[in-house]
Amino acid sequence: MATSREIEAKRKQLLERLRLYKSGAVQVIDESPELQQNRIAQARKDVEYFVSYYFPDYAQFKSAPFQIDLAKKVKKNPSGKFIVRWGRGLAKSVWCDLFIPLWLWINKDIDYMVIVGNNLDKAKILLADLQAEFTTNPKLIHDFGEQKMLGSWEDGYFTTKSGFTAKALGMGQSPRGLRMKNHRPDYIVCDDLEDKDTVKNPKRQDEIVDWIDTALLATMDGDKRRYLHPNNNFAPRTIQQELWKRHKDTPDSGWLLHQVDAYDANYKPAWTAKYSDTYYQEVENEMGTLAARSEFNNQPHIRGKVFTKEQIIYPPKYPRMNQFTAIVGHWDIAYSGNYDFNAVRVWGLYENNFYYIDSFVRQKQMWDALEFIAQFTFELCESASVHWQYEAAFWNEAVEKTICDFEETIGSQLYLCKVDTPRTKKLDRILRLQPYYQRKKVFYPESKEFDPDHIEGLQQLYGIEPGYSTHDDAPDADEQAIAYLEQFIRSSKFKARTGKYNQNNKRKY
Repeated sequence: MATSREIEAKRKQLLERLRLYKSGAVQVIDESPELQQNRIAQARKDVEYFVSYYFPDYAQFKSAPFQIDLAKKVKKNPSGKFIVRWGRGLAKSVWCDLFIPLWLWINKDIDYMVIVGNNLDKAKILLADLQAEFTTNPKLIHDFGEQKMLGSWEDGYFTTKSGFTAKALGMGQSPRGLRMKNHRPDYIVCDDLEDKDTVKNPKRQDEIVDWIDTALLATMDGDKRRYLHPNNNFAPRTIQQELWKRHKDTPDSGWLLHQVDAYDANYKPAWTAKYSDTYYQEVENEMGTLAARSEFNNQPHIRGKVFTKEQIIYPPKYPRMNQFTAIVGHWDIAYSGNYDFNAVRVWGLYENNFYYIDSFVRQKQMWDALEFIAQFTFELCESASVHWQYEAAFWNEAVEKTICDFEETIGSQLYLCKVDTPRTKKLDRILRLQPYYQRKKVFYPESKEFDPDHIEGLQQLYGIEPGYSTHDDAPDADEQAIAYLEQFIRSSKFKARTGKYNQNNKRKY
């Protein structure tokens, strides 16, 4: 149930917007019908103009390209199902619940909208913004006429004079009876279903996913069957993510993921008209990196079941680069960097312990990873050296050409070495590292505690468990780097105990 404070806050918000409309909106007087029709035609075609003209109180900042892109995709795909995964503060609710349905309405491309909230009261609050536009927005009323219809204007359910119907529905509530005469819903939006209780209850999440699939979506049976699901991916397991996992691999299903992170690795904002280049860096300093990226960048903070935060040790003293017995950098290659991470992990061995030194863990191109390798090599002191390696399975013409082109560009060789592809299952290999963490044999430098690449690597490590579906590029590279360093461990008893050098072991370095 929505709290009385939430309801009162919404009431005050609507009253304030009504006051602004009455005091600040200037109606066009004595304009020609031709001028008015030209404006309407432009608004129907151009969603950016539509938003800026009809909603000046909302549109204090220019619409972002990703917002316009979503609106166009929704309009173009009348049966599309959209997972709208935008970071916090990017106006996903305003666009999905208000701008896009109203833009479809002036284009006569929507008849019956259903907005689903975490409960019915919250759904009514979400629907109130849309309902208010039909009664308080003078520009909409001027161009499209008065829409309030007596007898069909209730809290959480209304029908306009033009025949458009909108209804609020609570999550899990029976959608039976949503038919309005011969109309069934043709635009459904499930907004912000997740809360602190559902993220702790996978069974409840699965029940809601089933409800969406089998009950809610089944209410739409015409040519127009638009579905939008806005939410940021702030938790390791969400209703939105489970719904996407169920449909993402289904060919021609009409399901699309529209993901936008609030800022990139250099803190450049996605919505440049609203946020400055320093805003999100300030937010990270205030909230902490993990919390900020969870809320704003769809990077849920994974706490870990096998590898835990308590196992990450930052010793007060760290070996110098020339003190390590050996240093290795392993590159886990991703060809495009659009989904997988190019992960380069540098580790050193000192007194039979493993020390993390530096890394590159980003959804970037191979060229970017090579730049990191070159920079690290050039900055390394003369009394130390690093062995660079990557799996032979990744060797192909594209990789070879990229490496050759890069070496030619910098005028130097990187001496990257191919190593045999491990035959053991990846999960088993990565879990092999757990005893090292338990015995406090793995260390991280304090200077890297807030480094983005280090944080991404830890998040991937925390996600490793049986049946995991998270990225594993960094832990995979860690395991292969540490496996290389094991050969330099001086204790013969240790070597015999691990079975690393058994004749039956086919893995070579």
